[in-house]
Amino acid sequence: MPICRRPLIIKSFLAACVLAHGLPAALAHGAGPADAEAAPAAAAAPKLSAVLFENVRIFNGNADRLSGPSNVLVIGNQIKAISAAPITVPADVDLVRIASGGRTLMPGLIDAHTHIMFSSLPQAAILMSDVGFVNVAAVKEAQNTLMRGFTSIRDLGGPAFGLKQGIDMGLATGPRIWPAGAFISQTGGHGDFRLPNDMPARPGDFSHSERVGAAMIADSADMVRQRAREQLALGASQIKMMAGGGVSSSYDPLDVTQYTTAELRAGVEAAENWGTYVTVHAYTPRAVRQAIEAGVKCIDHGQLLDDATAKLMADKGIWWSLQPFIDNGKSAFAEGSPNRIKQKQMMAGTDTAYALAKKYKIKTAWGTDTLFDAKAAATQGAQLAQMVRWYSPVEVLKMATSGNAELLAMSGARSPYPGKLGVVLEGAMADLILVDGDPIANIDLVADAAKNFLVIMKDGKIYKNSLR
Repeated sequence: MPICRRPLIIKSFLAACVLAHGLPAALAHGAGPADAEAAPAAAAAPKLSAVLFENVRIFNGNADRLSGPSNVLVIGNQIKAISAAPITVPADVDLVRIASGGRTLMPGLIDAHTHIMFSSLPQAAILMSDVGFVNVAAVKEAQNTLMRGFTSIRDLGGPAFGLKQGIDMGLATGPRIWPAGAFISQTGGHGDFRLPNDMPARPGDFSHSERVGAAMIADSADMVRQRAREQLALGASQIKMMAGGGVSSSYDPLDVTQYTTAELRAGVEAAENWGTYVTVHAYTPRAVRQAIEAGVKCIDHGQLLDDATAKLMADKGIWWSLQPFIDNGKSAFAEGSPNRIKQKQMMAGTDTAYALAKKYKIKTAWGTDTLFDAKAAATQGAQLAQMVRWYSPVEVLKMATSGNAELLAMSGARSPYPGKLGVVLEGAMADLILVDGDPIANIDLVADAAKNFLVIMKDGKIYKNSLR
Protein backbone atom coordinates (compact mmCIF):
# COMPACT_ATOMS: atom_id res chain seq x y z
CA MET A 1 0.00 0.00 0.00
CA PRO A 2 1.54 3.38 -0.97
CA ILE A 3 2.26 5.26 2.19
CA CYS A 4 0.72 8.46 0.90
CA ARG A 5 -2.73 6.84 0.93
CA ARG A 6 -2.65 5.67 4.55
CA PRO A 7 -3.72 9.00 6.17
CA LEU A 8 -6.77 9.12 3.88
CA ILE A 9 -7.75 5.56 4.74
CA ILE A 10 -7.27 6.13 8.47
CA LYS A 11 -9.24 9.37 8.27
CA SER A 12 -12.11 7.64 6.47
CA PHE A 13 -12.12 4.81 8.99
CA LEU A 14 -12.24 7.20 11.92
CA ALA A 15 -14.99 9.21 10.27
CA ALA A 16 -17.09 6.10 9.82
CA CYS A 17 -16.57 5.08 13.45
CA VAL A 18 -17.40 8.53 14.79
CA LEU A 19 -20.45 9.00 12.59
CA ALA A 20 -21.78 5.65 13.73
CA HIS A 21 -22.00 7.06 17.22
CA GLY A 22 -23.67 10.33 16.46
CA LEU A 23 -20.91 12.95 16.58
CA PRO A 24 -21.05 15.90 14.18
CA ALA A 25 -20.12 15.05 10.64
CA ALA A 26 -17.83 18.08 10.39
CA LEU A 27 -15.71 16.79 13.25
CA ALA A 28 -15.79 13.25 11.89
CA HIS A 29 -14.26 14.43 8.63
CA GLY A 30 -11.47 16.26 10.41
CA ALA A 31 -12.87 19.80 10.41
CA GLY A 32 -11.18 22.17 12.81
CA PRO A 33 -12.81 24.56 15.29
CA ALA A 34 -13.32 27.24 12.65
CA ASP A 35 -15.16 24.81 10.38
CA ALA A 36 -17.34 23.72 13.28
CA GLU A 37 -18.25 27.32 14.04
CA ALA A 38 -19.20 27.89 10.43
CA ALA A 39 -21.58 24.92 10.44
CA PRO A 40 -25.27 25.54 11.10
CA ALA A 41 -26.08 25.98 14.77
CA ALA A 42 -26.70 22.64 16.38
CA ALA A 43 -29.80 21.83 18.33
CA ALA A 44 -29.70 22.50 22.04
CA ALA A 45 -27.70 19.92 23.95
CA PRO A 46 -29.86 17.26 25.60
CA LYS A 47 -30.30 17.42 29.35
CA LEU A 48 -28.01 15.42 31.55
CA SER A 49 -29.58 12.28 32.91
CA ALA A 50 -29.96 12.04 36.67
CA VAL A 51 -31.19 9.40 39.10
CA LEU A 52 -32.21 10.07 42.68
CA PHE A 53 -32.24 7.08 45.03
CA GLU A 54 -34.54 8.12 47.86
CA ASN A 55 -34.52 6.56 51.35
CA VAL A 56 -31.69 4.07 51.01
CA ARG A 57 -29.32 2.60 53.56
CA ILE A 58 -25.82 2.51 52.13
CA PHE A 59 -23.08 -0.06 52.22
CA ASN A 60 -20.36 2.23 50.92
CA GLY A 61 -17.70 -0.42 50.23
CA ASN A 62 -15.57 0.49 53.25
CA ALA A 63 -17.76 0.71 56.34
CA ASP A 64 -18.62 -2.21 58.61
CA ARG A 65 -22.31 -1.33 58.77
CA LEU A 66 -25.04 0.32 56.75
CA SER A 67 -25.66 4.04 56.92
CA GLY A 68 -28.83 5.58 58.25
CA PRO A 69 -31.60 6.54 55.82
CA SER A 70 -30.03 8.55 53.00
CA ASN A 71 -30.58 9.97 49.55
CA VAL A 72 -28.11 9.53 46.70
CA LEU A 73 -28.06 11.68 43.57
CA VAL A 74 -26.39 10.45 40.39
CA ILE A 75 -25.84 12.95 37.58
CA GLY A 76 -24.37 11.62 34.36
CA ASN A 77 -22.05 8.82 35.40
CA GLN A 78 -21.00 10.12 38.82
CA ILE A 79 -22.39 10.16 42.34
CA LYS A 80 -22.90 13.88 42.92
CA ALA A 81 -24.52 14.03 46.36
CA ILE A 82 -25.21 11.84 49.38
CA SER A 83 -27.31 13.27 52.17
CA ALA A 84 -29.63 12.32 55.00
CA ALA A 85 -31.62 15.43 54.13
CA PRO A 86 -33.67 15.87 50.96
CA ILE A 87 -31.47 16.68 47.95
CA THR A 88 -32.27 19.61 45.70
CA VAL A 89 -32.03 18.45 42.10
CA PRO A 90 -30.82 20.88 39.43
CA ALA A 91 -33.52 21.98 37.04
CA ASP A 92 -31.45 21.24 33.93
CA VAL A 93 -31.39 17.48 34.37
CA ASP A 94 -33.69 14.73 33.19
CA LEU A 95 -34.51 13.09 36.54
CA VAL A 96 -35.57 9.55 37.43
CA ARG A 97 -36.67 9.09 41.04
CA ILE A 98 -36.32 5.67 42.66
CA ALA A 99 -38.32 5.32 45.87
CA SER A 100 -36.12 2.76 47.55
CA GLY A 101 -38.15 2.06 50.68
CA GLY A 102 -35.18 1.68 53.01
CA ARG A 103 -33.44 -0.94 50.87
CA THR A 104 -29.65 -1.21 50.60
CA LEU A 105 -27.61 0.68 48.02
CA MET A 106 -24.15 -0.77 47.46
CA PRO A 107 -21.34 -0.57 44.89
CA GLY A 108 -21.40 -2.77 41.82
CA LEU A 109 -19.56 -6.04 42.38
CA ILE A 110 -16.11 -6.71 40.89
CA ASP A 111 -14.77 -10.11 39.82
CA ALA A 112 -10.96 -9.96 39.79
CA HIS A 113 -10.36 -13.15 37.79
CA THR A 114 -12.52 -13.93 34.78
CA HIS A 115 -12.20 -15.33 31.27
CA ILE A 116 -15.31 -13.79 29.74
CA MET A 117 -14.60 -15.36 26.34
CA PHE A 118 -14.23 -18.87 27.72
CA SER A 119 -16.55 -19.16 30.71
CA SER A 120 -19.75 -20.44 29.16
CA LEU A 121 -18.69 -22.85 26.39
CA PRO A 122 -17.10 -26.31 26.70
CA GLN A 123 -13.38 -26.36 26.07
CA ALA A 124 -13.75 -28.47 22.93
CA ALA A 125 -16.21 -25.97 21.45
CA ILE A 126 -13.82 -23.08 22.09
CA LEU A 127 -10.86 -24.88 20.55
CA MET A 128 -12.71 -26.09 17.45
CA SER A 129 -15.49 -23.57 16.76
CA ASP A 130 -15.36 -20.51 14.56
CA VAL A 131 -14.26 -17.57 16.69
CA GLY A 132 -17.42 -15.72 15.62
CA PHE A 133 -19.50 -18.25 17.53
CA VAL A 134 -17.25 -17.85 20.57
CA ASN A 135 -17.80 -14.10 20.39
CA VAL A 136 -21.57 -14.51 20.24
CA ALA A 137 -21.51 -16.70 23.34
CA ALA A 138 -19.28 -14.17 25.10
CA VAL A 139 -21.66 -11.31 24.31
CA LYS A 140 -24.46 -13.25 25.97
CA GLU A 141 -22.30 -14.11 28.98
CA ALA A 142 -21.25 -10.46 29.35
CA GLN A 143 -24.90 -9.43 29.58
CA ASN A 144 -25.56 -12.18 32.12
CA THR A 145 -22.56 -11.04 34.15
CA LEU A 146 -23.87 -7.50 34.40
CA MET A 147 -27.33 -8.76 35.30
CA ARG A 148 -25.76 -10.64 38.20
CA GLY A 149 -24.57 -7.28 39.53
CA PHE A 150 -20.95 -7.53 38.39
CA THR A 151 -20.26 -4.13 36.89
CA SER A 152 -16.48 -4.64 36.50
CA ILE A 153 -14.25 -7.61 35.75
CA ARG A 154 -10.53 -8.18 35.42
CA ASP A 155 -10.20 -10.53 32.45
CA LEU A 156 -7.03 -12.62 32.69
CA GLY A 157 -6.75 -14.30 29.34
CA GLY A 158 -8.69 -14.43 26.11
CA PRO A 159 -9.48 -12.35 23.02
CA ALA A 160 -11.70 -9.89 24.90
CA PHE A 161 -10.54 -6.65 23.28
CA GLY A 162 -13.34 -6.59 20.72
CA LEU A 163 -16.00 -7.45 23.28
CA LYS A 164 -14.75 -4.69 25.57
CA GLN A 165 -14.83 -2.20 22.70
CA GLY A 166 -18.36 -3.20 21.76
CA ILE A 167 -19.56 -2.81 25.36
CA ASP A 168 -17.83 0.54 25.78
CA MET A 169 -19.40 1.81 22.54
CA GLY A 170 -22.88 0.67 23.58
CA LEU A 171 -23.13 -2.05 20.93
CA ALA A 172 -23.41 -4.76 23.59
CA THR A 173 -24.34 -4.92 27.27
CA GLY A 174 -21.82 -6.00 29.86
CA PRO A 175 -19.41 -5.01 32.61
CA ARG A 176 -16.37 -2.80 32.45
CA ILE A 177 -13.48 -5.00 31.35
CA TRP A 178 -9.83 -4.76 32.38
CA PRO A 179 -8.38 -7.05 29.65
CA ALA A 180 -5.07 -8.89 29.70
CA GLY A 181 -5.49 -10.08 26.14
CA ALA A 182 -3.74 -13.30 25.25
CA PHE A 183 -2.10 -14.99 28.18
CA ILE A 184 1.59 -15.70 27.65
CA SER A 185 2.83 -19.26 28.09
CA GLN A 186 5.91 -21.33 27.45
CA THR A 187 5.76 -24.45 25.30
CA GLY A 188 4.00 -27.13 27.34
CA GLY A 189 2.79 -24.53 29.79
CA HIS A 190 -0.65 -23.75 31.11
CA GLY A 191 -1.50 -21.69 28.03
CA ASP A 192 -0.36 -24.26 25.48
CA PHE A 193 -3.53 -25.74 23.99
CA ARG A 194 -1.97 -27.21 20.88
CA LEU A 195 -2.52 -30.85 20.02
CA PRO A 196 0.43 -33.23 20.44
CA ASN A 197 0.68 -33.60 16.67
CA ASP A 198 1.16 -29.83 16.37
CA MET A 199 4.62 -30.25 17.89
CA PRO A 200 7.35 -29.64 17.05
CA ALA A 201 6.04 -26.28 15.96
CA ARG A 202 7.00 -25.16 12.48
CA PRO A 203 9.05 -21.93 12.49
CA GLY A 204 6.78 -18.93 12.09
CA ASP A 205 3.62 -21.00 12.38
CA PHE A 206 0.87 -19.95 14.79
CA SER A 207 -1.68 -22.20 16.47
CA HIS A 208 -5.40 -21.50 16.40
CA SER A 209 -5.24 -20.08 19.94
CA GLU A 210 -2.51 -17.68 18.88
CA ARG A 211 -4.26 -16.64 15.68
CA VAL A 212 -7.43 -15.61 17.54
CA GLY A 213 -5.53 -13.87 20.36
CA ALA A 214 -6.35 -16.33 23.13
CA ALA A 215 -2.85 -17.42 24.09
CA MET A 216 0.70 -16.75 22.94
CA ILE A 217 3.59 -19.19 23.14
CA ALA A 218 6.90 -17.49 23.95
CA ASP A 219 10.06 -19.43 24.77
CA SER A 220 12.71 -16.78 25.35
CA ALA A 221 13.00 -13.47 27.15
CA ASP A 222 12.99 -11.61 23.83
CA MET A 223 9.85 -13.39 22.66
CA VAL A 224 8.09 -12.81 25.99
CA ARG A 225 8.95 -9.13 25.70
CA GLN A 226 7.55 -8.95 22.17
CA ARG A 227 4.33 -10.78 23.04
CA ALA A 228 3.77 -8.61 26.12
CA ARG A 229 4.31 -5.47 24.07
CA GLU A 230 1.81 -6.70 21.50
CA GLN A 231 -0.88 -7.15 24.15
CA LEU A 232 -0.14 -3.71 25.58
CA ALA A 233 -0.35 -2.19 22.12
CA LEU A 234 -3.74 -3.83 21.63
CA GLY A 235 -5.06 -2.37 24.89
CA ALA A 236 -4.10 -4.72 27.73
CA SER A 237 -4.54 -3.15 31.15
CA GLN A 238 -2.23 -5.76 32.71
CA ILE A 239 -0.21 -8.72 31.48
CA LYS A 240 -0.97 -12.33 32.40
CA MET A 241 1.81 -14.92 32.34
CA MET A 242 1.74 -18.61 33.18
CA ALA A 243 4.33 -19.34 35.86
CA GLY A 244 3.29 -22.87 36.85
CA GLY A 245 1.20 -25.92 36.07
CA GLY A 246 -2.55 -25.74 35.65
CA VAL A 247 -5.76 -27.73 35.88
CA SER A 248 -7.31 -27.19 32.45
CA SER A 249 -4.14 -27.63 30.38
CA SER A 250 -2.98 -30.99 29.06
CA TYR A 251 0.78 -31.12 29.39
CA ASP A 252 1.76 -29.71 32.78
CA PRO A 253 1.35 -31.24 36.24
CA LEU A 254 0.57 -28.72 38.99
CA ASP A 255 4.08 -28.93 40.44
CA VAL A 256 5.78 -27.76 37.22
CA THR A 257 7.53 -24.39 37.44
CA GLN A 258 7.24 -22.47 34.18
CA TYR A 259 9.51 -19.82 32.68
CA THR A 260 12.83 -18.64 34.06
CA THR A 261 13.35 -15.58 36.19
CA ALA A 262 14.82 -13.77 33.19
CA GLU A 263 11.82 -14.62 31.01
CA LEU A 264 9.35 -13.49 33.65
CA ARG A 265 11.39 -10.35 34.20
CA ALA A 266 11.14 -9.52 30.49
CA GLY A 267 7.36 -9.46 30.78
CA VAL A 268 7.53 -7.42 33.97
CA GLU A 269 9.80 -4.84 32.34
CA ALA A 270 7.51 -4.53 29.32
CA ALA A 271 4.51 -3.95 31.60
CA GLU A 272 6.35 -1.54 33.88
CA ASN A 273 7.43 0.53 30.88
CA TRP A 274 3.72 0.96 30.15
CA GLY A 275 2.95 1.85 33.76
CA THR A 276 1.21 -1.39 34.62
CA TYR A 277 2.01 -4.83 36.05
CA VAL A 278 2.21 -8.58 35.51
CA THR A 279 0.07 -11.12 37.30
CA VAL A 280 0.92 -14.81 37.09
CA HIS A 281 -0.93 -18.10 37.27
CA ALA A 282 0.91 -20.15 39.91
CA TYR A 283 0.08 -22.64 42.64
CA THR A 284 3.36 -23.76 44.20
CA PRO A 285 5.96 -22.08 46.44
CA ARG A 286 8.73 -22.40 43.87
CA ALA A 287 6.66 -20.87 41.06
CA VAL A 288 5.52 -18.00 43.27
CA ARG A 289 8.99 -17.28 44.68
CA GLN A 290 10.48 -17.12 41.20
CA ALA A 291 7.72 -14.76 40.06
CA ILE A 292 8.28 -12.45 43.04
CA GLU A 293 12.02 -12.43 42.32
CA ALA A 294 11.20 -11.33 38.77
CA GLY A 295 9.11 -8.39 40.01
CA VAL A 296 5.59 -9.75 39.58
CA LYS A 297 3.03 -7.74 41.59
CA CYS A 298 0.12 -10.20 41.82
CA ILE A 299 -0.24 -13.95 42.25
CA ASP A 300 -3.40 -15.59 40.96
CA HIS A 301 -4.37 -18.87 42.66
CA GLY A 302 -1.59 -20.05 45.01
CA GLN A 303 -3.64 -22.84 46.56
CA LEU A 304 -0.53 -24.93 47.30
CA LEU A 305 1.57 -22.27 49.01
CA ASP A 306 3.46 -22.81 52.26
CA ASP A 307 3.83 -20.55 55.29
CA ALA A 308 7.24 -19.11 54.32
CA THR A 309 6.10 -18.11 50.83
CA ALA A 310 2.93 -16.48 52.15
CA LYS A 311 5.04 -14.46 54.58
CA LEU A 312 7.29 -13.40 51.69
CA MET A 313 4.23 -12.18 49.80
CA ALA A 314 3.15 -10.13 52.79
CA ASP A 315 6.65 -8.68 53.28
CA LYS A 316 6.85 -7.67 49.61
CA GLY A 317 3.30 -6.26 49.43
CA ILE A 318 2.25 -8.75 46.74
CA TRP A 319 -1.44 -9.07 45.91
CA TRP A 320 -2.98 -12.52 46.26
CA SER A 321 -5.92 -13.07 43.91
CA LEU A 322 -7.53 -16.19 45.39
CA GLN A 323 -10.54 -18.14 44.18
CA PRO A 324 -12.87 -20.10 46.50
CA PHE A 325 -12.25 -23.44 44.85
CA ILE A 326 -13.77 -26.21 46.94
CA ASP A 327 -14.71 -29.70 45.82
CA ASN A 328 -18.48 -29.77 45.83
CA GLY A 329 -18.59 -32.61 43.32
CA LYS A 330 -19.45 -30.36 40.37
CA SER A 331 -16.81 -30.10 37.66
CA ALA A 332 -16.44 -29.44 33.96
CA PHE A 333 -13.96 -32.35 33.89
CA ALA A 334 -14.91 -36.04 33.89
CA GLU A 335 -14.27 -37.99 37.08
CA GLY A 336 -10.99 -39.85 36.88
CA SER A 337 -9.61 -37.71 34.06
CA PRO A 338 -6.14 -36.17 34.48
CA ASN A 339 -7.66 -32.69 34.63
CA ARG A 340 -10.13 -33.71 37.35
CA ILE A 341 -7.31 -35.31 39.38
CA LYS A 342 -5.32 -32.08 39.17
CA GLN A 343 -8.41 -30.09 40.10
CA LYS A 344 -8.95 -32.10 43.26
CA GLN A 345 -5.27 -31.75 44.17
CA MET A 346 -5.52 -27.97 43.82
CA MET A 347 -8.82 -27.68 45.67
CA ALA A 348 -7.39 -29.55 48.65
CA GLY A 349 -5.19 -26.53 49.34
CA THR A 350 -7.86 -23.81 49.31
CA ASP A 351 -8.61 -23.79 53.05
CA THR A 352 -4.90 -23.55 53.88
CA ALA A 353 -4.40 -20.75 51.36
CA TYR A 354 -7.11 -18.58 52.87
CA ALA A 355 -5.79 -19.27 56.35
CA LEU A 356 -2.33 -18.08 55.28
CA ALA A 357 -3.75 -14.99 53.56
CA LYS A 358 -5.53 -14.04 56.79
CA LYS A 359 -2.59 -14.95 59.05
CA TYR A 360 -0.23 -12.58 57.23
CA LYS A 361 -2.86 -9.95 56.32
CA ILE A 362 -1.98 -10.25 52.64
CA LYS A 363 -3.84 -7.96 50.25
CA THR A 364 -6.39 -10.48 48.98
CA ALA A 365 -8.64 -10.19 45.95
CA TRP A 366 -11.61 -12.36 45.05
CA GLY A 367 -12.42 -13.87 41.67
CA THR A 368 -14.17 -16.84 40.12
CA ASP A 369 -11.95 -18.02 37.25
CA THR A 370 -14.86 -19.96 35.76
CA LEU A 371 -13.95 -21.83 32.59
CA PHE A 372 -15.89 -23.96 30.10
CA ASP A 373 -19.06 -24.28 32.21
CA ALA A 374 -22.20 -22.19 31.70
CA LYS A 375 -23.83 -23.58 34.83
CA ALA A 376 -20.82 -22.64 36.96
CA ALA A 377 -20.72 -19.19 35.40
CA ALA A 378 -24.31 -18.64 36.49
CA THR A 379 -23.26 -19.21 40.13
CA GLN A 380 -20.96 -16.17 40.19
CA GLY A 381 -22.86 -14.55 43.05
CA ALA A 382 -23.13 -17.84 44.94
CA GLN A 383 -19.36 -18.24 44.69
CA LEU A 384 -19.02 -14.86 46.34
CA ALA A 385 -21.50 -15.77 49.08
CA GLN A 386 -19.60 -18.97 49.92
CA MET A 387 -16.63 -16.83 50.96
CA VAL A 388 -18.20 -16.74 54.45
CA ARG A 389 -16.46 -20.08 54.89
CA TRP A 390 -13.35 -17.95 55.58
CA TYR A 391 -14.51 -14.33 56.13
CA SER A 392 -17.34 -12.38 57.70
CA PRO A 393 -20.07 -11.15 55.34
CA VAL A 394 -18.89 -7.54 55.49
CA GLU A 395 -15.30 -8.63 54.77
CA VAL A 396 -16.57 -10.53 51.75
CA LEU A 397 -18.47 -7.51 50.46
CA LYS A 398 -15.50 -5.21 50.97
CA MET A 399 -13.26 -7.62 49.09
CA ALA A 400 -15.60 -7.74 46.07
CA THR A 401 -16.06 -3.95 45.96
CA SER A 402 -13.46 -1.52 47.30
CA GLY A 403 -10.79 -4.21 47.70
CA ASN A 404 -10.96 -5.47 44.14
CA ALA A 405 -11.19 -1.87 42.94
CA GLU A 406 -7.82 -1.22 44.58
CA LEU A 407 -6.35 -4.10 42.58
CA LEU A 408 -7.86 -2.74 39.36
CA ALA A 409 -6.24 0.62 40.09
CA MET A 410 -2.80 -1.03 39.87
CA SER A 411 -3.16 -0.70 36.10
CA GLY A 412 -2.45 3.00 36.59
CA ALA A 413 -2.63 4.97 33.38
CA ARG A 414 -3.49 1.77 31.51
CA SER A 415 -6.78 1.55 33.36
CA PRO A 416 -9.45 1.90 30.68
CA TYR A 417 -11.91 3.66 33.00
CA PRO A 418 -10.71 6.73 34.90
CA GLY A 419 -12.61 7.35 38.11
CA LYS A 420 -13.13 5.82 41.53
CA LEU A 421 -14.92 2.48 41.65
CA GLY A 422 -16.02 0.02 44.33
CA VAL A 423 -17.46 2.65 46.68
CA VAL A 424 -20.60 4.71 47.22
CA LEU A 425 -19.03 8.11 47.83
CA GLU A 426 -19.50 11.55 46.32
CA GLY A 427 -17.41 11.84 43.18
CA ALA A 428 -17.22 8.09 42.61
CA MET A 429 -18.38 6.44 39.40
CA ALA A 430 -22.04 5.45 39.51
CA ASP A 431 -21.83 1.66 39.45
CA LEU A 432 -24.57 0.76 41.93
CA ILE A 433 -26.90 -2.03 43.05
CA LEU A 434 -30.13 -1.61 45.00
CA VAL A 435 -30.58 -4.77 47.10
CA ASP A 436 -33.88 -5.95 48.54
CA GLY A 437 -32.51 -6.51 52.03
CA ASP A 438 -29.30 -6.13 53.99
CA PRO A 439 -26.42 -8.14 52.42
CA ILE A 440 -24.28 -7.67 55.52
CA ALA A 441 -26.90 -9.47 57.58
CA ASN A 442 -27.69 -11.97 54.81
CA ILE A 443 -24.83 -12.48 52.36
CA ASP A 444 -26.91 -15.05 50.45
CA LEU A 445 -28.81 -12.14 48.89
CA VAL A 446 -25.95 -11.74 46.40
CA ALA A 447 -26.39 -15.36 45.26
CA ASP A 448 -29.77 -14.64 43.64
CA ALA A 449 -29.43 -11.40 41.73
CA ALA A 450 -32.55 -12.02 39.66
CA LYS A 451 -34.66 -11.89 42.81
CA ASN A 452 -32.76 -9.58 45.15
CA PHE A 453 -31.01 -6.99 42.96
CA LEU A 454 -33.84 -4.61 42.15
CA VAL A 455 -31.79 -1.94 40.39
CA ILE A 456 -28.49 -2.43 38.58
CA MET A 457 -26.66 0.66 37.34
CA LYS A 458 -23.35 0.90 35.50
CA ASP A 459 -21.74 4.21 34.58
CA GLY A 460 -24.88 6.06 35.60
CA LYS A 461 -27.13 4.05 33.26
CA ILE A 462 -29.88 1.85 34.64
CA TYR A 463 -29.78 -1.65 33.15
CA LYS A 464 -32.38 -3.15 35.46
CA ASN A 465 -35.17 -1.52 37.48
CA SER A 466 -37.74 -3.79 39.07
CA LEU A 467 -39.36 -0.90 40.95
CA ARG A 468 -40.93 0.78 37.95
